[in-house]
Amino acid sequence: MFEVGDKIVYPLHGAGTIEAIEEHEVLGKGQTYYILKLLMDKMRVMIPTSSVERIKLRGVIQENEVSKVIDVLRNEVITEDYSSDWRVRYANNLDKMKSGCIYKVAEVAKNLSLRHKMRGLSSIEKKLYDNAFSMIVSELSVAKEISVQEVTTMIEEIL
Repeated sequence: MFEVGDKIVYPLHGAGTIEAIEEHEVLGKGQTYYILKLLMDKMRVMIPTSSVERIKLRGVIQENEVSKVIDVLRNEVITEDYSSDWRVRYANNLDKMKSGCIYKVAEVAKNLSLRHKMRGLSSIEKKLYDNAFSMIVSELSVAKEISVQEVTTMIEEIL
């Protein structure tokens, strides 16, 4: 169970802070919700506390884990057999993004960055890359307690 003030990651949306825990009635059913403010777009989201495991809501990585994420981004090898069919690649990458694991999200960003340099990306893969990049930036910014711009510059230099 998370508490108000906890820094958490909402897969596919990035890092944020739990601003409140509130009771709301939706479709005639009362539930407890986390009220989450996301870092990147300042959006507020209500997440049922009963859905935490299903959606893979988790705490932000510790500062000492940031270097492991950076190592994944610095890796010069595509980490899996990449199909020539962009739809297959997209499905595989989307599964990694939905996992909520920052290391898998970093693999997606790195793989798509390398692919872009070699062959280019479809527009949907470009959006997926942008989403992965944003998720990494938001989580590392919170974990290292530095600005989004500083993390963005650091990741751009690596990729």
